[in-house]
Amino acid sequence: MTVAPIDALAPALGGRYRDGVVSVRRRGPGGRRVGVTRTEHFDLGRDRDGDLVLEHGLTLAEVDDDLAGLLSAELFEPGWLRGSELFERVFTGVVLTCADDPQEAWEAFYTNTLAAVGAAASGGGPPEDTSGHGSIRDYAPVYAHAESLVSGREVLELGSCFGFLALRVAAGGRSVTASDISAGTMRLLAAMAPRLGVHLGTLTCGAAHVPLPDRSVDTVLAVHLLEHLEPEHADLVVAEACRLADRRVVVAVPLEDHPSEQYGHVWAITLETLRGWGEVAGPCWRADVHELHGGWLVLDRLG
Repeated sequence: MTVAPIDALAPALGGRYRDGVVSVRRRGPGGRRVGVTRTEHFDLGRDRDGDLVLEHGLTLAEVDDDLAGLLSAELFEPGWLRGSELFERVFTGVVLTCADDPQEAWEAFYTNTLAAVGAAASGGGPPEDTSGHGSIRDYAPVYAHAESLVSGREVLELGSCFGFLALRVAAGGRSVTASDISAGTMRLLAAMAPRLGVHLGTLTCGAAHVPLPDRSVDTVLAVHLLEHLEPEHADLVVAEACRLADRRVVVAVPLEDHPSEQYGHVWAITLETLRGWGEVAGPCWRADVHELHGGWLVLDRLG
């Protein structure tokens, strides 16, 4: 059976999202109805046809990227649900069911997330209305460090996903292109950026084959991307980043004992792996490897 790809802009009429894999619905005034598995924020069960049903009570004021931490902690780490694709479908369903208008739901998600990232990156901690379950407060300092390492005006981000980092860099006045292999994610980002008052470009492509000329941007960012790719594929992405960057390549990875399956990580990258990429880059590049909220490789072109 072929299942349709995720459509992040599909309306969730009546507060219900269905995609052929999972049904997600907003909890109604009658309270909790699904009860096979109950956590603090979610009810998980099956409907009469045996299909997976998830119910939640999150609102527009509450939805942000800390949803990833909630789903992971309450449903995926305990083993109630498994797999990165199911994680993405459930995540999308929860966001969409916070409002009948998909653009309204995603705009709230982006606005809340960027506010929380800004607060956490500046040391203020997450705002009171965020979930506080770690996702934003974990990556906010990563984004802040990545932004501090950008050199020049023209920036390309590889594997942008929702594009929070690209949006922050673009809001700072740089010319930014966000790229990702997911056409749906790039379509969502292109729709949200104007609503957020930010101008950036989007490009749908694989990170190892970017349809841009050599040395066409000043800085290439690959932040928390390579752990999602098989090692040989990651090698190609680093080489492609070096081809595209006129000044600098910035690579950031989480340092994990074991890859986080629910987030789509397929291997645990070490500082030694980063040093190896720095050596392979060759004599045209100066490599710096350091640790700060994860591992970093910064490559500077020498000529």
